[in-house]
Amino acid sequence: MKITDPKAYFQQIQDVNAKGAYHDDWASLTDFTMPSWFQKAKFGIFIHWGVYSVPAFRNEWYSRNMYVQGTPEFEHHVKTYGAHKDFGYKDFIPLFTADKFDADSWADAFAKCGAKYVVPVAEHHDGFQMYQSDLSCYNAADMGPKRDILAELKTAFEKRDLVFCASTHRAEHLWFMGNGKDFDSDIKEPLKRGDFYWPSLQEQPEHQDLFAKPYPTAEFLEDWVCRTCEIIDKYQPKILYFDWWIQHEGYKPALRRIAAYYYNRGQEWGFPTAICYKHDAMAFGSGIVDIERGKFAESKPYYWQTDTSITRNSWCYTTDLDYKSSNEIISYLVDVVSKNGNLLLNIGPKADGTFTEETTAILTDVGSWLSINGEAIYDSKPWRYSAEGPTMETEGQFSDGSATAYTSKDFRFTAGNGCIYATCLQYPQDGNISIRSLSKSHDASKPNFHGIIRGVSILGFDEQIDYHIDENGLHFTTKNVKSKFPVVIKVAVE
Repeated sequence: MKITDPKAYFQQIQDVNAKGAYHDDWASLTDFTMPSWFQKAKFGIFIHWGVYSVPAFRNEWYSRNMYVQGTPEFEHHVKTYGAHKDFGYKDFIPLFTADKFDADSWADAFAKCGAKYVVPVAEHHDGFQMYQSDLSCYNAADMGPKRDILAELKTAFEKRDLVFCASTHRAEHLWFMGNGKDFDSDIKEPLKRGDFYWPSLQEQPEHQDLFAKPYPTAEFLEDWVCRTCEIIDKYQPKILYFDWWIQHEGYKPALRRIAAYYYNRGQEWGFPTAICYKHDAMAFGSGIVDIERGKFAESKPYYWQTDTSITRNSWCYTTDLDYKSSNEIISYLVDVVSKNGNLLLNIGPKADGTFTEETTAILTDVGSWLSINGEAIYDSKPWRYSAEGPTMETEGQFSDGSATAYTSKDFRFTAGNGCIYATCLQYPQDGNISIRSLSKSHDASKPNFHGIIRGVSILGFDEQIDYHIDENGLHFTTKNVKSKFPVVIKVAVE
């Protein structure tokens, strides 16, 4: 598909929706059905990689903050690259050559780490498209790497049975670089549709004021719809992920139009499609609830996803990343899955397309753990209880600022394969295990398991488990089970 006339393409989008099963209203869109593969997959990889990976300073918001006077990014930019009028954000594009990028090696790494789907960022707030586009020349096929990054990743992923998905963060571009108009920079009027910095509106919204101006113009919304549907049509992602600004009321009609088009196209192609959204941006039941850098304290009756990063201080590569431990990430995965969710784990490759040693080590650890314990994760279902133990979970977005200190009494449960899986998040050194949720109590106020237990084993260990059950739970002691990561206890039941 080649877009020769954006207005004609916009009309085509409306025509598809007029004929399709889905229309651009919430009543129609709530007929959405969650893809079954997504509920089985449990674990995916998110990728923040783009022009912002070149300065590699503080985080992926460099393109905005370098134009905000007084910020560390502003001061760093002037000191390192000179005045903004002489070297602006656009001047990083020729430096983004991605000369060591190899889509096949990325795909191999993600497959080995146990991921089942991958979500590369197709366009971030900075407005640089990581794919070939007919709507702007500021894209990776025409500039910078001069390669269709998204197409290469799709081909490599699908060869390895990784589900290809994509995210777009374009909505925030409306105002993202507007501060560059406040002083003598390279962001100057007139700006027109298709320009890299367009529209750079100057009124800056506050994060908590969801209905703050600036409102998107009709021209920007039309462009946003066309850009998003271009990704849909050219790359046919199985999941489309939106970042946060789409909850602004000014975007809602266009968002419904995109959602209807995407769901209708999925029906034409013969596979289900789904949208991940945050902040109640869509009507409940019309897509997949996503929580950024956070999770729920208890299991939910609906399926959901959390996206978080392997680092605490940035989504993209920078020179001062604060990495989480492999154990924290594995524990996070276990907790999220026990509560009926998926984990989308973000990595930030270097500008040249390589991974840091820390990234590779974390992916290797997660993959090694899943190769042994994956049956407790993939295609699992929530059990009667999701959790047991004294450690309280922090709920809500942006709640992953520090690692949770689990104890040997903290368990997370899933069910599948005719078994209950009880994952001990911090296996005790003395090997003494007691699982209260599997008690044979006659006290209705206590956890009580009425099923028949046929055997107990520990995934990855050959030790024979001699267990007993009483009114206080299931108990056993091991001698040879040692692990710095969570340990899965498999309980075969009838």
